[in-house]
Amino acid sequence: MAIRSYLGIQPTLGAGAWVDETAQVIGRVELGADVSVWPFVLIRGDVNQVRIGARSNVQDASIIHVSRPHPGNDAGWPTLIGEDVVIGHKVALHGCTIHDRVLVGIGAIVLDGVVVESDVIVGAGSIVTPGKTLESGFLYVGSPARRSREITAQERTRIPKMAADYVRLKQEYAANKEK
Repeated sequence: MAIRSYLGIQPTLGAGAWVDETAQVIGRVELGADVSVWPFVLIRGDVNQVRIGARSNVQDASIIHVSRPHPGNDAGWPTLIGEDVVIGHKVALHGCTIHDRVLVGIGAIVLDGVVVESDVIVGAGSIVTPGKTLESGFLYVGSPARRSREITAQERTRIPKMAADYVRLKQEYAANKEK
C-alpha cells in the first residue's frame, strides 16, 4: 500500500479501509471505515484536503485531487465524498463535493466547485462543469452533463448495494494478501 505524507501530513485510514498496493494516497486524505481504493488510483491531498466517507470505493485508475486557495476563493476546493459512494473506473474528481449514495460512472469527470447531492447517478463519460449542482434523485449524462431523468427506485437501492459489494470484495483481497 502506497500511503505517503506530504509536508509531514500523513493520510488517515478508518477501520477496515483498504488501499491496493499500486495506488497512491498522499497528504491530507482521510478514508472512512471500510473505504476501498483499487489498483492504480491516485488520491492527492496536497494543496487542500480529500475526505472519503464510510463504505465508499474508488475504482481502478481514478484520480482524486483538489484546488488550492486563491483570490476570491480563500478556501479553495477540497474534495469531499460522502458515504456509500461508488466511483467507477478512470473517474476524475477535482475540488468537488459528492454527497451520499452517488454512483459516478466509468470515465466521468467532475470539476471544481461542483456539488452532487445524495442519490444521484453521473453517467459514464459525463463531464460535470465547474460550479454546477446536481440535484438529488436524477441521472445526469453528457458533456456537459445535463439532467436526463429521475432515477428509479431500483437504481436508488442499487447504489448502496454496490458499495456493500465492494466492501465484501476488498475484504477478500485483504484476506488473500495475508496468506
